[in-house]
Amino acid sequence: MNKNPSNKISRRSLLTSGGAALAGLGALPFIGAGVAQAMPLQADDEVIPWLDQMAENPVPQVIGNQLVWEKADTWITPNDKFFSIAHYGKPAISAAAAANWKLDVTGQVYNPLSLSLAQIKNRYRQDVTFTLECSGNHGLPFFHGGIGNARWSGVPLASILYEAGLKDSALEVVFWGADEGEEKVRDIPMKVNFARAMSVKEALDANILIGYAMNGADLPAANGYPLRLVAPGWYGIASVKWLKRIEVRPQRFQNRFMARDYVTIRKEERNGETIWTENLVGKALLKSAPVRVVRNNGKLRIHGAAWGGPIYRMEFKVDNGDWQFARYDQGQTGAYAWSFWSLDWPNASPGEHTISTRAVDWYQNTQPAPTDPSIANKQTYWESNGQITRKVRI
Repeated sequence: MNKNPSNKISRRSLLTSGGAALAGLGALPFIGAGVAQAMPLQADDEVIPWLDQMAENPVPQVIGNQLVWEKADTWITPNDKFFSIAHYGKPAISAAAAANWKLDVTGQVYNPLSLSLAQIKNRYRQDVTFTLECSGNHGLPFFHGGIGNARWSGVPLASILYEAGLKDSALEVVFWGADEGEEKVRDIPMKVNFARAMSVKEALDANILIGYAMNGADLPAANGYPLRLVAPGWYGIASVKWLKRIEVRPQRFQNRFMARDYVTIRKEERNGETIWTENLVGKALLKSAPVRVVRNNGKLRIHGAAWGGPIYRMEFKVDNGDWQFARYDQGQTGAYAWSFWSLDWPNASPGEHTISTRAVDWYQNTQPAPTDPSIANKQTYWESNGQITRKVRI
């Protein structure tokens, strides 16, 4: 981009598109009483536990506070119950350090910026309700709860990039966190910070925020305090925590988390030849999962959740029966926040049963079955959005 105003996003258009996005992303559930936030769980419901529980977590220092599906009782996940991921540990940032925090915007820009936390908070604030999921969720036996839904608050990233002024040479925007670690590449030892990148076009999405609040409070320490990127529609890896620097670069950025890790490997058959593909984990995929089975006054009901796109409908299957349309219960069918659905289960026979779910979006895309080539030919655990089956005993 150059200095010609016609080639930039105007402040008016940014605020207009941001406001429209906010309206479409569900500010409504936060208006009024907490009933709007509650999942449909009645006082007399008896939750029947799943038989196939997660394995013990062998890396609690990396994966923390996983969601327990049967215990999820609010549409908005409370901050103290929100999962966390740490790639290079979790920086301990005090309130005093946060008061002196600087977010630098550098690289291929006309006006480099160094913004304090107070300066960021004094800018136009935007909220977005976004279900954040780790791309490894449901890909490992001990990792089924890497997901949560929150109301994120911050400054539109596009407004900061507009203020800095992108040069014609700008190709990618790199986000650097304060968390750091040791890497060795081709026998070269390096001390590096966590970083991820997206294209300039992707970074100018009006819904992406430089976030400083979560559910009306400061970001929790494990979730990026005092600043993090909030990238609705992307897997969690894109929402860089403990954000300290934004660098606009003229070349593609490659590091462990953009080239070697968080890469989905698949094999494909083309004209009798096996082709291996490696694709970077990026945008979130359509997905759903059984939440729980409840008994109330002798009657059974199945709950499920769907996310990863504008959800049109959700379906349940019991054992090897037909797919049945679920009832929409709570949340929203917008693009970024999960919604909850349920199905009455009459005449359930005693014994062990399987419950499967699948989501369909407004474009008629269907969550893939485990036998679909996109799932069956996947060799890595990232992006495991295949249909999920749970076991229960009645």
